[in-house]
Amino acid sequence: MPEERRGFSIAAELEFFRDLGFQEIFVSAPALHELVPGSMADLAAVARMIDGCTRCKLSASRTRIVLGYGNPAADLMFVGEAPGREEDEQGLPFVGAAGQLLTKIIEAMGTTREEVYIVNTVACRPPENRTPEADEVASCRPFLEEQIRLVAPRVIVTLGTFATQAILRTDQPISRLRGSWQVAHGARVMPTFHPAYLLRSPKGKKDVWADMQLVRDYLAGSGG
Repeated sequence: MPEERRGFSIAAELEFFRDLGFQEIFVSAPALHELVPGSMADLAAVARMIDGCTRCKLSASRTRIVLGYGNPAADLMFVGEAPGREEDEQGLPFVGAAGQLLTKIIEAMGTTREEVYIVNTVACRPPENRTPEADEVASCRPFLEEQIRLVAPRVIVTLGTFATQAILRTDQPISRLRGSWQVAHGARVMPTFHPAYLLRSPKGKKDVWADMQLVRDYLAGSGG
């Protein structure tokens, strides 16, 4: 801006352009405030930041935004794909049939839902429970990663191919990664089958339980 116009008020600016003969001035809408990684003080701040979010097209069809739930200082975090119908209605992750099975798995490990942290890769339900699209994951990734940073879990369990690929930034399928320790976001990562898959294929429960025993033993200090 020229030296003589510095410090002008908005009214003075408008008068300046009017005197130049402008009859219309078009102003771009302000950009939606973006989350700066590492900027949130706590999980409540993340919730306030995402409230009313319209960053992707999922906002048009959702009922509620579904953020993470559980202990804000949990050693163990579970990451799923996306909210389903029940989650969309209640605003809580993993409360449908797959969520009930996940709760049983968590309790079999000797803990509770309240002591772990449960979250999805995206915070809004995709229409017809379809897989989230790349732009939707990208829009929600800062909120997921900020929750991971704030909770700082020792172990992240990724549930199913989609969550595993999102957390590890890989294109490897869950069948190849399941049961093998990985590292991401400063935590150990254990990929395993999604509870929804177990409802369709109960034979996978044995594999999931073997994975959860590895997680349980590592957190107890008897695994490596």
